[in-house]
Amino acid sequence: MNVMSNQTVFVLFLLLMTSASSAQTNTKPTILTSVDYQINGQVVDGNQGMPLAYASVAVFRSIDSISVSGALTDEEGRFTVKVEAGVYYARVDYLGYDAMVIPNILVDDSKETLDLGKISLYPSSTNLDEVLIQAEKSSIQMTLDKKIFNVGKDLGNAGGSASDILNNIPSVQVGQEDEVSLRGSENVRILIDGKPSGLLTFKGADGLQQLQASMIERVEIITNPSARYDAEGIGGIINIVMKKDRSRGLNGTFDLTLGYPDNYSFGTNLNYRTEKLNFFAGYSPNYKNTPGQNSSYQELYTPDTLFIYDLYSKRHRKQYSHNFRFGADYFFNAKNILTSAFSYNRSQNNRTSIVEYRDYIFDLAQPTSLSTREQDQKETEPNLEYSLLYKRSFKRDGHELSGEFRYIDNWEDSDQLFTEKYYLPDGSASGAPDFLQESLNKETEKQYLFQIDYVKPFGKEGRFELGVKSTFRDLSNDYLVQSFIDNNWEAVPGLDNNFLYNEDIHALYAILGNKKNRFSYQLGLRTELSAVTTTLLETAEINDRDYNNLFPSAHFTYDLPKDNAIQLSYSRRIHRPRYHELNPFFTFRDSRNFWSGNPDLNPELIDAFEIGHIKYFGNTSLSSALYYRITNGKVDRIRRVDSLGFANTRPENLSAENAYGAEFIVSCSPYKWWKLDGSLNFFRSIITGSLDGISYDADTYSWFSTLTSRISILRKTDLQIRANFDAPRTTTQGNRKATSFLDIGISRDVFRNNGTITFNVSDVFNSRRWRGVTQGENFYNKYDFQRRPTQYNLSLNYRLHQSKKKPEPGQKQEGMEGGGDF
Repeated sequence: MNVMSNQTVFVLFLLLMTSASSAQTNTKPTILTSVDYQINGQVVDGNQGMPLAYASVAVFRSIDSISVSGALTDEEGRFTVKVEAGVYYARVDYLGYDAMVIPNILVDDSKETLDLGKISLYPSSTNLDEVLIQAEKSSIQMTLDKKIFNVGKDLGNAGGSASDILNNIPSVQVGQEDEVSLRGSENVRILIDGKPSGLLTFKGADGLQQLQASMIERVEIITNPSARYDAEGIGGIINIVMKKDRSRGLNGTFDLTLGYPDNYSFGTNLNYRTEKLNFFAGYSPNYKNTPGQNSSYQELYTPDTLFIYDLYSKRHRKQYSHNFRFGADYFFNAKNILTSAFSYNRSQNNRTSIVEYRDYIFDLAQPTSLSTREQDQKETEPNLEYSLLYKRSFKRDGHELSGEFRYIDNWEDSDQLFTEKYYLPDGSASGAPDFLQESLNKETEKQYLFQIDYVKPFGKEGRFELGVKSTFRDLSNDYLVQSFIDNNWEAVPGLDNNFLYNEDIHALYAILGNKKNRFSYQLGLRTELSAVTTTLLETAEINDRDYNNLFPSAHFTYDLPKDNAIQLSYSRRIHRPRYHELNPFFTFRDSRNFWSGNPDLNPELIDAFEIGHIKYFGNTSLSSALYYRITNGKVDRIRRVDSLGFANTRPENLSAENAYGAEFIVSCSPYKWWKLDGSLNFFRSIITGSLDGISYDADTYSWFSTLTSRISILRKTDLQIRANFDAPRTTTQGNRKATSFLDIGISRDVFRNNGTITFNVSDVFNSRRWRGVTQGENFYNKYDFQRRPTQYNLSLNYRLHQSKKKPEPGQKQEGMEGGGDF
């Protein structure tokens, strides 16, 4: 099954808006022009112009309304049904959209085929007596190989960040340090508008906190990608698509959020479209002050003594961020589009924390010391990105050529001051002087990306794709930790260096696909040549790593009767160690627990198999999948504790992991006023491996689930409740306890349906905590971590010219006039 790239979506978005809807509403009989008695067509979103994959098309005899044939649309919204001669009508359904009935279809053998053209469906409206409807899509759009989650429908997203959005998506989890996992795997590829982003370079997924939900249109989840996509990302791909419109005239949205703990933001997204130009821009300033806390209890075993410490930490993160993006589409004609886009993000953070250490010997009745460590960190991180995209569509639909250039310039400057104070066990002053340390850190990144993609249809359903891509990344980390001794700052041995990371990746891929009757296939092969060099300048340590790998993919799909489809897929993928996984420098906030990268880390290689099934019946859709992953060179974070009780956690290569599981996602509307979305993911993971003679084998069964209920309690008021549960699981060094939390939200349309006020509460019972045990041969550690407490947000969204009149039957849609080939 073909998976559309982000660029393809943009072009179809424009081209499909140019179609007329008169073919689907003609009240006169339409004569079939095919001796094979075939009826063809394409189903699209009437507001956005995007193809609707797996829409249901049923054909009935006009004389007695007996169903005679049917089909599901493919990834591009197209369908073909075969019928005998006669007079028919067709019904087109898609979850969350109003059904379309096409009457008076007359079939005879006078011509070759009957093409119903583009059939536009519109999102269902709860206010059926209103002339205007809100241009919102269904919250979940499901296909066999991709799930699309539309941000605007979920009340829990209002006032949040990209990280909050991901946490609300089935099969996706956001951990205690904002790490993102998909189906239990943290090695997931996160893209923004289909490409890597500098926001994720230095902090990983924590950088998503800087991206406001008001700027995001939708999130796409691809669990078993084809060769069209980068091979990076063992768990799959998460693509965050930013807001952008191409409707004529001026339109946009404005968002204002007030929250507690402090969360203040404003956002605007504007578009202005003429015949030849489409300008788009967005701006979102934000201020947050997020508190958090954690505690841990550790026992250290020595031959003759048991050492114990209790740790408790409180922290605040004040974040000021500005997101600005603008760009333009230039339409040479309907088949040639040039897009230029620029984005700039500047984030300033002030992190403060205090860690309290209470030390004991043998048991908690024998305290030995009390100390604290205070952190004051100031951090600045600007991020600049520029892209230039050209797309040409040829005469045959689907025949396309595109080219893209992207540039990223990103840096981070961080200064931290640490103050340690010492007390007697009863809390009184010890008389010892304070101990001062500082950490100075400057990180930089420059990245260049070049990509060309070509798609050539052949035959009736065939498709050939070819693409080439090159990326060049240069990063540096100038790192220094100093201690204040005898009125002088002295560098801490081993923590004064400059780490350089250079990565060049060149890729070539080809895909061949075709369809015959109910069976379709897609075969792909991608080759990637990677050259990675890490250098520690001060110590002249150079590590060269070159990889040349082949990544095949295969997708086989069979359309079953009665709105069913099943797909079998396979792909080979890789997880190359990221920059922060190789960087050997420590985090220094906690003087007894350090986290660092591993310059000797090797990549993980995975073979992923999946069987997916999707079923549409009435107002319900059910997606289910069985998946199996074989990982060689499995990477896991291993904690080691030395004889003084200091712990270092860093990633290590183990031997292998075998993981399999089952996923179920259901979306239904029992009544017009009630919408239910639920997901359940069960998996088993078997990890084998050893380091330094110590086994790290682990075998765990676990599951996680979400259930979202949304009801219209009044004419213009919606209430949403979401329950989340993550079951306990076994890890390579211990176990993690279960986590559960509840979110609620309520919204009301105002300003004649042009605005919406939303109040939501995240983690209503303040129960979202990460708790567990980590242990080794000489230590036992129990932890309890809370990233943030209960959050209250009040948001206002105002839509400018984004409600539109629903076309009456036979009304032609507005489109762009276009000429021939450029």
